[in-house]
Amino acid sequence: VQLVESGGGLVQAGGSLSLSCSASGSGFTISNMAWYRQLPGKQRELASLITKEGLPMVPNSVKGRFTISRDNDKNTVYLQMNSLKPEDTGVYYCNAIVDGSPSWGPGTQVTVSS
Repeated sequence: VQLVESGGGLVQAGGSLSLSCSASGSGFTISNMAWYRQLPGKQRELASLITKEGLPMVPNSVKGRFTISRDNDKNTVYLQMNSLKPEDTGVYYCNAIVDGSPSWGPGTQVTVSS
């Protein structure tokens, strides 16, 4: 299974970006899907997670600004990021639990200018 991310880029503070991640291949089962991020000089952290049933889990740091969703038919997870701040700058990674094991995308850069 390959996870392919898209949608990163450069945006001004207060702006919005949408990320998407699709799992390619067939014959697998995906449970939780998530977005993690690695901010400069920090460890990778959870940005948002969504269960197979569609229950979102959003850290306080992005609550009210980030919205995660998924399309199970397309094996795709989305992250809508609004009111972006310079401190949201980093590499965003897609994660999916595929047949019980974690799988990662290569990451996409998000840069928020002040």
